[in-house]
Amino acid sequence: MAHIDLKNDYPGIRGPMAFSPQTAKPLNDLAEILLRDDNNALTRGERELIATYVSSLNDCFFCQNVHGGLAQHYFQCDIGFVEAVKIDVATSAVSDKMKALLYIAASVQQGGKKVTAKQIEAAKGQGATDKEIHDTVLIAAAFCMFNRYVDGLATSAPEEKTYYIERAKQRAEEGYAGYDASK
Repeated sequence: MAHIDLKNDYPGIRGPMAFSPQTAKPLNDLAEILLRDDNNALTRGERELIATYVSSLNDCFFCQNVHGGLAQHYFQCDIGFVEAVKIDVATSAVSDKMKALLYIAASVQQGGKKVTAKQIEAAKGQGATDKEIHDTVLIAAAFCMFNRYVDGLATSAPEEKTYYIERAKQRAEEGYAGYDASK
């Protein structure tokens, strides 16, 4: 049960967004730009994977599963691929560039000053652009906020992971801008 009366029983971030539509709009607009904008060298799947990984590090069950389902949808892979990244980036099947970006995201999750020049150089050495590094840092920082929003209010989350996988296609089609929490 949520810490406050959200006046709804929507799971995860949907509850507080329905409770406060005036803050939901800019948050959804930010998510739309970060995760879906087509003017980005990182694929939608890669960006959703960054969100998933940071949410996993933050132990935010709802966000890691929502965005993990979306990453799975975009990558057209099974959930084992996404789970392997969450368990151990180093041995996962993502590219070396993606591994370097995920290491940066993990440092952001710990604190912005934890990102090192060595990490940035390693990512650039794997072909990451300044824009990709920028977006990785911003996605990681934003998801720390989103995760804390969800868990700081003690929102509920369906425990069955198939719930998130089954909704991923619809969420991918609808996006985040103009998101209706009641759907």
